[in-house]
Amino acid sequence: MRKVGFFHSIHFKFVLVYVLLIVLAMQIIGIYFVRELEVSLKTNFVESISKRVNLLVYNIEQEMSREKKNPEEEEASLKEMRSIILDFKTSEITDVRVIDNNEIVLAATNDDNILGKKQNMANVKRALLGINYEPKFKIQKSSGERLVEMAFPINENNFSNNIIGVIYLEASMEEVYSQMQLINKIFATGTALSLFITAALGIFLARTITRPMVDMRKQAIELANGNFSRKVKVYGEDEIGQLAKTFNYLTGKLEEAQAMTEGERKKLASVIAHMTDGVIATNRTGKVILINNPALEMLNVSRGTVKNIHITDLLGLDEMDKFDSMVDDQDSIIIETGTKERSYILRVSFSAIQKESGIIDGVIAVLYDITEQEKIDQERREFVANVSHELRTPLTTMRSYLEALADGAWQDKDIAPQFLNVTQTETERMIRLVNDLLQLSKLDSTEYRLNKDWVNFTDFFNKIIERFEMTKSQHVTFIKKIPKDDLYVDIDTDKITQVLDNIISNALKYSPEGGHITFKVNVLPAEIEISIRDEGVGIPKGEVNKIFDRFYRVDKARSRKLGGTGLGLAIAKEMVYAHGGDIWAKSKEGVGTTVYFTIPYNPEQEDEWE
Repeated sequence: MRKVGFFHSIHFKFVLVYVLLIVLAMQIIGIYFVRELEVSLKTNFVESISKRVNLLVYNIEQEMSREKKNPEEEEASLKEMRSIILDFKTSEITDVRVIDNNEIVLAATNDDNILGKKQNMANVKRALLGINYEPKFKIQKSSGERLVEMAFPINENNFSNNIIGVIYLEASMEEVYSQMQLINKIFATGTALSLFITAALGIFLARTITRPMVDMRKQAIELANGNFSRKVKVYGEDEIGQLAKTFNYLTGKLEEAQAMTEGERKKLASVIAHMTDGVIATNRTGKVILINNPALEMLNVSRGTVKNIHITDLLGLDEMDKFDSMVDDQDSIIIETGTKERSYILRVSFSAIQKESGIIDGVIAVLYDITEQEKIDQERREFVANVSHELRTPLTTMRSYLEALADGAWQDKDIAPQFLNVTQTETERMIRLVNDLLQLSKLDSTEYRLNKDWVNFTDFFNKIIERFEMTKSQHVTFIKKIPKDDLYVDIDTDKITQVLDNIISNALKYSPEGGHITFKVNVLPAEIEISIRDEGVGIPKGEVNKIFDRFYRVDKARSRKLGGTGLGLAIAKEMVYAHGGDIWAKSKEGVGTTVYFTIPYNPEQEDEWE
């Protein structure tokens, strides 16, 4: 995790906010203080001027009220008034004027040119009308000096309401503002010093808060890395201390949850790994994130090739919108896959991985190997179809002949016996078929038992061959290649007799006139191998392994003509397997077929019987 920069840290933000709050408070206090100070200084200044002007007003009133008999006295009075106001003028009071009730300037301190002239000033008018005067503050344009204008009415005899004139003056406020600047400078210095002390205290206080937070941040990183042994240091009993304790409590709980989750994950991984069914998990986009070994084997892919591959590509589905149907419908599909050595028929069931909020986070696909089930279902369908066909053919024939007999053919002495003979033949054929089916049913049953006995197989095999030699009607020559030594085997003689009868009967059926049937026995270390070879039409190469399937015939028309049910070699296979042996065939078209089967043989046990 990237380290937080100083200017982005909460430490800096805390100090900055703390200082800004102090600055804001100081500014608010300063603005209020300066404003009130300015008002107070101005008020005091005006009041001071006003008190001093009272004496001036009295003196001017005395001079203006004195009787003047001639112009010389009038002129002397004006000079006296000018002398009075000049004495009143100070560094603060820059301009003083005496104005009569006609707004004529009688005396002035600065400009003699305005003497005897009328002054049109609002504050003078207000004073002449007896309206309370209000000081007017202004800034002189030429010098930028800040001034205050004041007008004081002169009442006759100082007691009457008869206003005979006005004293107008201008006073400089620079001294007042100089005092304010000094006070502001002192205030600013105090503010800067306060800010420095405040910043130092803020840094100290921020460290008391940020240090535990930095420690908790390090703890969070350790937790993310799986280290649950580290603990956060508790610095106090305040809220941050309680937070640190809670963080340590959370660490303990996370450690317990992690251990439990890891245990469950291992259990789940073990279950998925040892499942016989294939399991595939995807993310929300359909990319494979998990696949177990059975799924890899069924789909014939390696773990490296399925990384980030889409499930539709992995399952061989062309349309990408198949994934949406997997999520929405969650129907199972049937696919075929595998290698040249082994093919699979798989049923794939889908289940959406859904969060509590309802959002689909992925899909779980379970692959079931239904190859054997499909094979069994196919064999069952074929078996039912074959049995139905095998029974329908003789039944149809019998119905036709019986209908003919019912229609009057029974009265024909030449035709009736033939029809009855055909009906009897077809009936016997159905009986054989039913008996073979019953026998196969018993062989398929788990309750099937063999009645074994120790038999000299050499004599046993020779007697069966001799029986066929006596009953055969074809001109076929038997050739025997059987050892003369006694070979004792533990077999069920009835079942092995039926095996040999079925194989020899097929050899006789398909052998041509003048052909040969060769019987051979080979003694192997742990078994004896019996082979019966004919010189018949042979079997196509691709169908040799199918002759042991139920109802399979190479030439169906000829087989039915010869009365076969198509179950003889299937029964022989089940009986040989029940003895722990094996059975197979080799054939070449136009040359003939050889059927082989083996039965267990133990020479040591044979010595005991001898």
